[in-house]
Formats: sequence, C-alpha cells, structure tokens
Amino acid sequence: MVDCRPGRRNKLAIARLLARSDLGPEAIDRFLARHEFPMAEGAHRTFVALAEDVEGIWLRHRIQGLPEDLAMHAVEGTPLWWVTIEIPGDSRMEYQFETRRNGEWQRFNDPRNPRIARSPVGDSSVCWGPGYAPPDWAFTDPEARVGTLVEHQIPSRAQRRTNQVTVYLPARYRPTTRYPLLIVHDGGDYLEFAGMKTVLDNLIHRLDMAEVIVAFTRPGDRLVEYPNNAAHARWITQELVPYLNAEYPVIDEASARCLMGSSFGAIAAFSVAHRNPELFGSLLLQSGSFVFTDIAFDHGGGPAFDPVVKFVNRYRLRPRPVVDRMFVSCGIYEPLIVQNRSMLEVWRETGMEVQYVESRDGHNWESWRDRLRDGLSWIFPGDQLFFYE
Repeated sequence: MVDCRPGRRNKLAIARLLARSDLGPEAIDRFLARHEFPMAEGAHRTFVALAEDVEGIWLRHRIQGLPEDLAMHAVEGTPLWWVTIEIPGDSRMEYQFETRRNGEWQRFNDPRNPRIARSPVGDSSVCWGPGYAPPDWAFTDPEARVGTLVEHQIPSRAQRRTNQVTVYLPARYRPTTRYPLLIVHDGGDYLEFAGMKTVLDNLIHRLDMAEVIVAFTRPGDRLVEYPNNAAHARWITQELVPYLNAEYPVIDEASARCLMGSSFGAIAAFSVAHRNPELFGSLLLQSGSFVFTDIAFDHGGGPAFDPVVKFVNRYRLRPRPVVDRMFVSCGIYEPLIVQNRSMLEVWRETGMEVQYVESRDGHNWESWRDRLRDGLSWIFPGDQLFFYE
C-alpha cells in the first residue's frame, strides 16, 4: 500500500515538482497554493509536510496493516516531505505528522487539511478515500424536529457517588406514551464526539428508527468500572433502570431495553447483560474490546486489559445467551477486528440473533457515528410511513 518511488503511481504535481530545477520558496508556495491536501488520485493519497532542520518526518496513523513508522521522503534541498499511500474505496483514516529534531519528537495535525476529527484524547487530521462521505443524517437537518436533553444527578449507593445522566426525549415526547429505553455507556462522548443527539433527531424524523428515550451515562474510572465490574452492574440495573422507570414512561419490559457502548464501553454493556440476562433484550456494541487469550499467549494490552481477558476467556469457555438480539460493528483498520470477528460465531451458537457490520475505518468516534443508523434502525426500527398531524 505504500508507494516509495516518486511519480510511479502518483501522477499529480508531486512528480512535476520533483523534476523542477528551481525548487525555491516561491515554487513551493505556488505548489502548495494550487492543491488540496492530502492530494488525491484514484485510490492514492499523497501527504505533504513542510519542516526544516529535522532528522525525519513520519505519517502517524491507526491503520492495521500499514507500517507504524511510515517515513516520509525529503525533496532534497527543500523543507518539503511527502509520502503516497493507497487506500481502498469508502475508506476513512485519521492521521498526524511527527517530526524528530535534535532527538526530540513533536506530533501535530496536517496544517493544510481542514478536516479534523475530535476525540477525548485530542484532535486528528482526516483523510477520505474514494467514495467515502460522511452520512447526511449525521448533520443538522433544518426540517427535523429536535428532541430535548434533560440533565439528572442520580445518587448511587453501589458506586458511592452521584452520577450525571443526560436523558434524551424525542421531539414528539408525550408523558402518556410509553417508549423503549436505550442506555449508552460513555454517553457524554457519544453526544460530544459522535453528535448522537443530532443523529437521533434525524433518524427519528425520517422514520428510520422508532421514538426512544435515551439515557447517556458517564463513568468515573472507565478502565476499572467497565470490565465486568459488579458495582457498575448494580448501578445500571438496580439504580438507574428503576430511576428511569419512575421518572419517565418507559416500557418496563426486557424486549424494550437496550444497552450500548463502544470499545471498553461495549465490554461494560455486554458484562452488565451477562450478569442480568433477563433484564435487557438487545445490545449495540461498537468495536468492543473483546480481547481473549484462549488461543494466544499474550493479549498485549497491558494491565488494564487483564480483567477484560479474564471475563472474555471465561465467557468463551461457557458461552450462553445474554440478550435476544445483538448489533455489532467494527472497523477493519483496527486491531480489534480479529477479536470481534472471532466472537461472532460464539455468540450465534448460543441462539442470539447477531447483526454484524464492518467499515473501512479505525477505532474512533466518527467511525462509530457512521454506523449508528445501521444499529439503531435495526434494534429500534421505525415505521417508515407517512403520518398526518
């Protein structure tokens, strides 16, 4: 996937630039002003960076299968560096540049690329492959009626603290109507980095999904609380669910309740359902950290993954149904793709109905956002009918 020879596949201006004999600052400025970056030609993307007095520049990414240290190539006698990679159609990747100067490393976004992805750990530049476009339902639709967010501070004896929970009420919410319930782990991040309120507004407006009440939860130390933690499970099942049943007209049936999460949040959702198999009817799991060692010697994830591995190994040894239906998604560019694919048949053999979707993306919030319609419309299908008011 990496093209290390100038001009072989990249037939855009980088080849013409390399052939020039007057590569002064003005020529480079004109080159940079004429093009958008990364430069696109079919499935190839050429990344360009400027840096002086550096020992090297690397393209840092999270694409499983590409070399982690993707060195860029210097245009001799200039501060210009470049590298070309090939990415398949419908792909999306997040990246940064990293320089080494006098033994010190500095990482930064691409200053010539206006596309930025936000996350709890910082921003990254974004590259779109041919055929990828963010879904229109992820952005504000002026015709869609907007739902309401209500903040709650809920005391938890199980966790010995007060938890902030944001509850989403659909635009046509009526206290006399009963609604399904969705509980979202890392709910603050789903709202901020995946735009989930806008997604819900649009999907409900377009009748792609049913009207639901959604509880967005926030963890304390998620690496401790999420991997099969008893106190976390008691908070969700013995405190949060009864509180929501008392405050809102939710349908008090397992078939109408769904738990959701991504990464460690998917482990949390699955483990809560595993401990309470009669309480929830469905799960929505995105890029779950289902790391196991029953067919490998070292999980490689560090101490934070030890309780995850213990839980998943034990489940794989004695699998059983925990809900009726599961929606699972994962990006093929993330290391967890192997574990998620491996879990599918384990789950299906228990009799659970599993819907699985992959994307050409990595372990990030926009990847999870892009799969929300697939998951939400499958678990909470809309009427897809016209209505009259």
